[in-house]
Amino acid sequence: MKLTTVTMTTVDGVMQGLGGPEENRVGGFERGGWQRHAWDGEAGAYLNEVYQRADAFLFGRWTFEVFAGYWGGMAADPDANPIAVALNKRPKYVASNSLAEPRWAHTTVLSGDLAAAIRELKSTAAGELQVHGSGALVRWLLANQFVDEVTLLVCPVILGQGTRLFPENGPDVALELVESRSTPGGVTIQVYRPNGRPRYARADS
Repeated sequence: MKLTTVTMTTVDGVMQGLGGPEENRVGGFERGGWQRHAWDGEAGAYLNEVYQRADAFLFGRWTFEVFAGYWGGMAADPDANPIAVALNKRPKYVASNSLAEPRWAHTTVLSGDLAAAIRELKSTAAGELQVHGSGALVRWLLANQFVDEVTLLVCPVILGQGTRLFPENGPDVALELVESRSTPGGVTIQVYRPNGRPRYARADS
């Protein structure tokens, strides 16, 4: 299974609280809801296409709870948003050692040895396993070299506060650019493949 991560960020890499001012105030965060001003039809259509190609989804615990509360509530609506249809009908996995009984249908909890569980998923199933949001999980997956593709949807705003996708200190990863485009509202879409570690040399060498 191909493992892809899909993340919306600001230009300064913040991924916290994109959905609204009250979505996530952890750490005193006060600038939530930054995605909406630049989001346009083209960005929305692209994201819909991304969700449609998923064969399964993988979440961290916090993002799973947010998605289950929002998208899971649309399960009974036959005319629901196409993202809701994909999320409600396809298998979901959540990495958690504390979640005992997920209330969202078609969900499997991955507890214990997460690395072994991810290796098994990647080796025994076909298709695409998508990770949306789930910053801590994405960082762990990258550090453990499980990620096959990284998609960033970067909104044209600098927040100056909030949780960033990549930490100040962390593993280094070289990236190969696969696709790059922008939407009328200024959202830039960048798709990368991890390509080992960067090479370090003098700029004039």
